[in-house]
Amino acid sequence: MAKVIATLRGGTGAPGRVRWVMGLIMGLIFALAACCAQAQEAPPPLTLDVQGKIANTNDAAHRVYHFTEAELLALPVHSITTATTWTPRSTFTGPLLADILKTVGAFGTEIEFRTFDDYTYTVPVSDCARYGVIVAYSMNGRRLKISDFGPLFLIYPRDAFPDDLTGALGDSKFVWQIKALIVR
Repeated sequence: MAKVIATLRGGTGAPGRVRWVMGLIMGLIFALAACCAQAQEAPPPLTLDVQGKIANTNDAAHRVYHFTEAELLALPVHSITTATTWTPRSTFTGPLLADILKTVGAFGTEIEFRTFDDYTYTVPVSDCARYGVIVAYSMNGRRLKISDFGPLFLIYPRDAFPDDLTGALGDSKFVWQIKALIVR
């Protein structure tokens, strides 16, 4: 038993090699753990379904306009630099909500946002013209992931309209993890 303990503690000769190999293995395990801890979650694909009072559809039943990632990325890109209750002042990038509504031929007065976590919130279509609202897919040049408000995050220019867009009512307009819109 004393020989086993001496071997594990290291020393010269064969016991020293065992200690070196054990150190190498432990170092590799720690390096792998650190690497995995820093691995980034891949952003989900960008898609958005829009239904309700819309003139243009692209599904077989003519009820929904399904935006693919390519279609969303092809829309004109706009940015809003602002802070939110949940983020520091950042630059958010994506299409104008107005451009999405124009593409689908929306003719309603309200938009209900639906999210991946089953949250819903309704905003007036007039917010598009009043605030220049965007549906952001990136923040500070990095695509949004589910864990950081993605894949789509409704962004208002809060810093430009602090009286309108702060407090609980203002905060409620910032909808994240968006998957669908219903025009009413």
